[in-house]
Amino acid sequence: MIATNHDYDVVVIGSGPAGQNAAVEAASHGARVLIVERERNVGGACVQYGTIPSKTLRETAITLTAFRRRSGGVYEISHDSQLNISSLMTRLDEVVNAHQNAAQQCLDMANVERAQGKASFVSPHEVEIKDVTGSTTTVTAQHFVVATGSRPRNPPNVDVDHENIFDSDSVLSMTYLPASLIVLGGGVIACEYASTFASLGVKVTIVDKWPSPLGFLDSDLVEVFLAQFRSNGGEFRGGSVVSSVDWDGVSAARVFLEDGEVLTADKALIAQGRVANLEQLGIENAGLEATDRGLLAVNEFCQTDVPHVYAVGDTIGPPALASASMEQGRRAMYHAFCGELHASDGLIPAGIFTIPELATVGLTEEQAISQYGGAMVGKVDFSRLARAHIMASPSGVLKLVADPTGHKLLGVQIAGSGATELVHLGQMALLNDMTIDTFATTIFNFPTMAEGYRLAALEIIYRRKAESASTNVKCETSTAL
Repeated sequence: MIATNHDYDVVVIGSGPAGQNAAVEAASHGARVLIVERERNVGGACVQYGTIPSKTLRETAITLTAFRRRSGGVYEISHDSQLNISSLMTRLDEVVNAHQNAAQQCLDMANVERAQGKASFVSPHEVEIKDVTGSTTTVTAQHFVVATGSRPRNPPNVDVDHENIFDSDSVLSMTYLPASLIVLGGGVIACEYASTFASLGVKVTIVDKWPSPLGFLDSDLVEVFLAQFRSNGGEFRGGSVVSSVDWDGVSAARVFLEDGEVLTADKALIAQGRVANLEQLGIENAGLEATDRGLLAVNEFCQTDVPHVYAVGDTIGPPALASASMEQGRRAMYHAFCGELHASDGLIPAGIFTIPELATVGLTEEQAISQYGGAMVGKVDFSRLARAHIMASPSGVLKLVADPTGHKLLGVQIAGSGATELVHLGQMALLNDMTIDTFATTIFNFPTMAEGYRLAALEIIYRRKAESASTNVKCETSTAL
């Protein structure tokens, strides 16, 4: 509800993770803040089509598959070939409502005002809000935050009908669990859905032009993902360029490759990126122009070419993860009111909710080698952790990346059960400049997954000592000669 006084310090357009954090951060500096959302409840596409629904289905898939393993095969889980997908997500309303209520409570506690409607710029400092009845209200602000999210990018050579060929917003509207599914794309969304459906017994084929999926991750993590995906019957077809996709009109989705091969499956999912929602925002009235990729260009403070207008989340492109989007919202408003950033900038954890989970913070091994001229790495397979065996989840790896001397921690890479939670321990260590030795001398509960940090650290320390001993031997030999 918009108050009588329509003059604000900050107007945030969009109430997803990025918009929410921007609004709360601005309010913490004493600003009068209005957040505008098209839907009745806050949360944006993250709640309606993205993070919450997909992770709810994933959790069901994990529970079903883990039940048999953890019972030692005593109990079997089977499902009807015509299983309705909605039956796997009976808790979705409960999860969505809980998330929306928690988000609204945060905004209420921060005294953030809210308006439902579609917002569009009418001038650099004015936004018009049209509500569901068609009535309009114009508000002014000193600062604006564009957090309007994105929608699936559907290539022109793909006939997305949302019945046989789906995009990432419509895939969960499938009536039944298909026997086979082709997923186009090797990014986060593609791999999350592909691994979830494969875990549920669907024969999944990922088709992508790149030789490996999730190319921005440490290669060790990608190997763990692919191993699990293949063990669930999945197939990855890298280096495959798609010329077109259609429905044969009878029973199959067809994917035509440029080399002449035709792949078929019951259904197809197109997950080849997303497009920022900017069309109806009137950005030209604010003095803004979208890039060739349909995004808003920003600097390191998420500030656009119009200094009082910030853009965050999917509207500025990759990494387009909720964690990064939340940090961008906070960073933008901190800059607007303080002009500087917290020391934590640059250490944003990334969590990929594939099966198994993948998580990263800091530098990968490849990045460390590039920046420091080398790296010392400690890895522990989950098969060495008692807790992993108790959980019947012994597949995975925890990897510590250190500088060439083996003392300074540079990054943490994890693949396996609980990776998106475990990574925060590494994040705290990086933020506080802890050394590799800290993990080796810290007491961890047993049995836990977190003790993997200690084992990985010990591996680096042993390697460090071995290299030191080798150097001493060479020096002694040289002196003797």
